Amino acid sequence: MLEDLKIHSLFCCGTVFEAREILTRLVPDVVVLDINLSDGSGIDLLEMAKSQNPATIVIMLTNKSGAYYRKLCKTMGADHFLDKSTDFEMVPYIIRNMK
Repeated sequence: MLEDLKIHSLFCCGTVFEAREILTRLVPDVVVLDINLSDGSGIDLLEMAKSQNPATIVIMLTNKSGAYYRKLCKTMGADHFLDKSTDFEMVPYIIRNMK
């Protein structure tokens, strides 16, 4: 889905631990996060990413798309909040049209 975007570097992490390691070493332009990860919450990573670099675009992509999580993530600085079941295809569009 992201192949056509000509992304310079792409890192995939399955755990909060792995993502923290990446976020400590790099300043990404975009971070795509799920709320549920095997060892914690992507919401903690949202906070970390935004505190380290407020310009990083954070896209929350989750099945937990209720109003509570949407409001929480937006309050914490998420730039986009997408429901995996209906909005998945918007990720490349958002990345392609970043300013």
